[in-house]
Amino acid sequence: MNTSEHVVEAVGLVKRRGDFTLGPLDLRVPRGFVTGMVGANGSGKTTTLRTLLGLVRADAGRIAMPPIGEVGVVFDQPFVLPYWRVRDAAAAYAASRPGWDQDWFGRLCRRFRLGADERVNKLSRGQGNKLMIALAMGNHPDLLILDEPTSGLDPAARADLVDLLREYMRRQEASLLFSTHITSDLEHFADYLVFVDGGQVVHSGAVDELIEEFAYIQGALTDLTAENTPLIRGLRRGRHNFDGIIRTADTAGFGPGVQIETPTIDRVVVHHVRPGDEEP
Repeated sequence: MNTSEHVVEAVGLVKRRGDFTLGPLDLRVPRGFVTGMVGANGSGKTTTLRTLLGLVRADAGRIAMPPIGEVGVVFDQPFVLPYWRVRDAAAAYAASRPGWDQDWFGRLCRRFRLGADERVNKLSRGQGNKLMIALAMGNHPDLLILDEPTSGLDPAARADLVDLLREYMRRQEASLLFSTHITSDLEHFADYLVFVDGGQVVHSGAVDELIEEFAYIQGALTDLTAENTPLIRGLRRGRHNFDGIIRTADTAGFGPGVQIETPTIDRVVVHHVRPGDEEP
């Protein structure tokens, strides 16, 4: 059993794709926990995961992680042959994945209401995602890497998937790296957070640390001054009011008229990546 502190570790990772450059970034995924990777579309989340998995070659950096056969992987589109039936996909995975558990895979398919004879190209996007999740989990991997796995799922199906992942983490003592732009999926679920923007990691640490580091602020435009306006990230001005995110350490820069609250992950991400309104 591997007892190292991190199940994935990347140092100085760089990947150039056209005009976009990922990194250099450092990424560490704690073993035995749920790590959420958040950021806007185009921020570099998928490129990071594909580079970690060796699906694209890194231009620089060092990566340490389990062998690919021991990692369950889900991207937002099925990567099995479209004319296969569900049972064909399972047979292919069973032949290449050590420790494949057909009974467990069957239970997952029943939970997801996937029939063994259904063809991949006839599945909806949400059903395709469910198939890939069942395949990824079919050999009880110690590490799951899921890229936007709830994309295409309705709210009830998203909640069911999160429940399934909670159960899996509890029983298998596994590690999970979960990329999403639907940050509500990570509320009360993720232990650690990696916040990616513009190909860079702008925050990495425990979720509690993120919530403690930032605060959500709103108030009247008259509460803004030349001194405190630069402290607000993602400043959004209305006709009379404003809101945004500040560092908790900067709360003293604002008067008693403003409201300062504990932020959600979604508010931190949305306000952190938006450029902010110009002076009207």
